[in-house]
Amino acid sequence: MAEQRAGYITVEIYDQTYHLAGDNPDHIRDLAARVDAKMRAVAAQGRTVDSLRVAVLAALNLADELSEAVRNLGADWKSVHERAAHLRVLLDEVLSEDRKAAR
Repeated sequence: MAEQRAGYITVEIYDQTYHLAGDNPDHIRDLAARVDAKMRAVAAQGRTVDSLRVAVLAALNLADELSEAVRNLGADWKSVHERAAHLRVLLDEVLSEDRKAAR
C-alpha cells in the first residue's frame, strides 16, 4: 500500500515502510511493488528469513533482469542500425538513378 504526504510517497516493501521522494509518485509505487514482489519471490524459493539476505538476492535478480534487457536492447539496436544502413544504400541508389535520368 502507498500513500502520499507533503512531497513524499509512503510505500511498503517486504513489510517495511519507506518514505520516498521523487517527481513521479506512480513510478515510485511501481518500482516499490516490483521490489516487493521480487523479494517475496526470492523468500518463497529460499530458506532464509533474513530480510537483508532476501534484499541482496532480490537485487541480484533485478540486476540480472536489467542486464538481460540491456543486452537484448543492444541486439535490437544493432539490427535497427543495420537495417537503416541498408535502406540508406537503397535510397542512395534510387537518388543516383534519378539524378542520371534528370541530366
